[in-house]
Amino acid sequence: MEKIMAETVRCPGCGAPNRAPLDSLRDGKAHCGNCKAALAMPAKPVETTDKLFESEVLKGELPVLVDFWASWCAPCRMMAPVLEQFAAKHAGRVKVVKLDTEAYPQTAAPYNVQSIPLLLLFKNGQVVKQVVGAMLLARLEAELAGMI
Repeated sequence: MEKIMAETVRCPGCGAPNRAPLDSLRDGKAHCGNCKAALAMPAKPVETTDKLFESEVLKGELPVLVDFWASWCAPCRMMAPVLEQFAAKHAGRVKVVKLDTEAYPQTAAPYNVQSIPLLLLFKNGQVVKQVVGAMLLARLEAELAGMI
């Protein structure tokens, strides 16, 4: 029996997390269980929290690129438009998630975040690639080539 791949996405209407089959998300056939709004794979980075990190990152079936950042960090702010471009270009193949290390230090702590921006690529709940510092889209794609 073939395994149906699913992903947790947040509803654009009410913000509720929903787990839906990838095919349904890509085809526009998934709807929020709470408010019935249409669901789709995010084409922009998604802010996560302590509460949602496990479902949005660790239990994701797609690769998940997590941006560990802080609002006071100038290189982090420089990376924001690059991550927007990356998320839009690779929507449906990789999910981009942002975690504010100031607001959620307990979630960041196990990943030994010492320099930001820190990008970790997760597959099957495990870190498979680490990239530190601000960079252009082409370099980010080169760093992740063959992994997404």
